[in-house]
Amino acid sequence: MKEKIGKDGDTVKLLRECDAGIKMGISSIEDVVSDVKDRNFREMLNECRRRHEALSIEVGALLDEHQDAGKNPNPIAKSMSYIKTNLMMTIKPKDETVADLMTDGCNMGIKSLGRYLNQYKSADEKSRDIAKNLISLEDRLSNDLREYL
Repeated sequence: MKEKIGKDGDTVKLLRECDAGIKMGISSIEDVVSDVKDRNFREMLNECRRRHEALSIEVGALLDEHQDAGKNPNPIAKSMSYIKTNLMMTIKPKDETVADLMTDGCNMGIKSLGRYLNQYKSADEKSRDIAKNLISLEDRLSNDLREYL
């Protein structure tokens, strides 16, 4: 596929990164939610997953408008996350371990999306708003997780 340049190019690139981040977030939640003992904590994660899924639909529709298939998370990063999660949960299978792992993931997502917002300055306002919403969602979850650390 020929790479788009200019505003449309930045828009598509930012949407792809949002797509990959959303998929990584959903996958990470799915990897740990069944291990969570506290009912409120588990519901918090499920609600966050639902919000990620809603954003995924929105991003998918915008990518379709740009005739782009989107982007999956980096397979190495996803594998490393999965291995770390399983190792940590084997060593210390507690809600605080889940909170710690999820906080790290949120912080990485916030950092990456912030970098992409700066990198793709020409992206349209709708895609920039989605990235900002995703950052806000990750930040809110990170803050909410503090009571479980």
